[in-house]
Amino acid sequence: MRLADTENIAAYIREWWQQSLPPLRGLVLAGGKSQRMQTDKGRLRYHELEQREYAAQLLAAVCQDVHVSCRPDQLVDLLPGLTPLPDRFLDLGPMSGLLSAMQLDPNAAWLVVACDLPFLSEATLRHLVGHRNAGKVATAFRSPDNEFPEPLITIWEPRSYAVLLRFLGLGYSCPRKVLINSDIELLAAPAPQELRNVNTPEERKAAQQELSGKSM
Repeated sequence: MRLADTENIAAYIREWWQQSLPPLRGLVLAGGKSQRMQTDKGRLRYHELEQREYAAQLLAAVCQDVHVSCRPDQLVDLLPGLTPLPDRFLDLGPMSGLLSAMQLDPNAAWLVVACDLPFLSEATLRHLVGHRNAGKVATAFRSPDNEFPEPLITIWEPRSYAVLLRFLGLGYSCPRKVLINSDIELLAAPAPQELRNVNTPEERKAAQQELSGKSM
């Protein structure tokens, strides 16, 4: 290519950059105890599928493969076709699943999605992946409720593994604290309402009513 051929040079650089990115793998966080919901949130059905299966299906559209993070005692309840990833770090909340994924493949980036997000769409995940900055620790959406990042709809790059372990060594097991205090790409969500967590029976009832209304 000639030096003046800036368009083709730029296209070549973009293609090279995309090919050199760490692979993107998906992780559904479904290992929580769901104490406020009083039943396993991953097994609820807001759509035709269980939530953990629904989230895995969304991730499969943008990731090379998908694992479902779960407690060892949940393995017997996992549906066929879902790939389990039992927690290797216990009693750390979402950090348990995240660190277990990093330990499984520390050279991959992990797109993490919680199982209690029934409004989440493939379009929102594609927006996140399309604006991924692999040069940062992570790429995350800004919460619609405050200026903080949402840690459970986030792409965690390979370099985040050491950062997560360092914070854990300091006594912090909250992924949001890691994001707040790290060099990340923070995005405005294209559809902020999709980041809404459903954690209680009352919220579940309201979400089911809203979603059933949309499908009519």
